[in-house]
Amino acid sequence: MSAEAQSKGSDSTAIRPFHVNFSEAKLADLRKRINATLWPEKEPVADASQGVQLATIQKLARYWGTEYDWRPCEARLNALPNFITEIDGLDIHFIHVRSKHENALPLIVTHGWPGSVVEQLKLVDPLTNPTAHGGSAADAFHVVIPSIPGYGFSGKPTTTGWDCVRIARAWAVLMKRLGYARYVAQGGDWGALITEQMGVRRHRNCSASISICLLPYRPKFSRR
Repeated sequence: MSAEAQSKGSDSTAIRPFHVNFSEAKLADLRKRINATLWPEKEPVADASQGVQLATIQKLARYWGTEYDWRPCEARLNALPNFITEIDGLDIHFIHVRSKHENALPLIVTHGWPGSVVEQLKLVDPLTNPTAHGGSAADAFHVVIPSIPGYGFSGKPTTTGWDCVRIARAWAVLMKRLGYARYVAQGGDWGALITEQMGVRRHRNCSASISICLLPYRPKFSRR
C-alpha cells in the first residue's frame, strides 16, 4: 500500500506535507487475500488455553474482509496535519498539531507494538484544546505523534541498528527540527522504552518523560 508525500527536493531535512490515500484496487486486493485465508483445524479444547480460538480469528477475518470500511479512518488521519521528514537517512512520518494556547507545552507521544499513530488520534483534541474538555489553557500541549521506523507511514530500515536508543536520538532531532527548545515525552509499550531512553540519556531540551511499559515481565513506570 502507499500514501502520498511531497517530493523531497534537495533538502533532506525538509518537512514535507503528507496525505494518506489508498486506492480502491489495493483495498479490494487486501479484502480478497483476507477472504482467501486457508484455515487450520479447530483446536481440540473448548477454551483459550491453546491460544486464540479458531472461531474468534474467523470472526475477525470476516469483519476485516467484508464489513470494515477503511475510508473513515483515512479521513480522520487526513483531518490532522501529517508530515514526513528524513532523519538519519530514513523518512519519518509524524502528526503535528499545535495548540491555539500560546504557552502550550510541546509533547511527543510514541506508540507501541504492534500499534500505530491511530491509537493516539483520540488524544489530540483534549491535549491541544483542553478548554473544550473542561480544562484550562494551562493544561494545553502542542502534540507530535511520530510513526516508529518500520511502522505505519515511516520508512522501513534496510539495515539493523534502529533500536530504542537510535529512535530516541531521532525523536530529539525531530523536536529540534520543529523548533521546540523544551518539551516532554510520553510512550507506552515499545514507545515506553524509546521514551525512557530520551530521559535516561538526558537528551537536550527533553525536560520530562513518562513511560508505561506493558511488555511481559518488564513492568515499568518512570518520570524524570
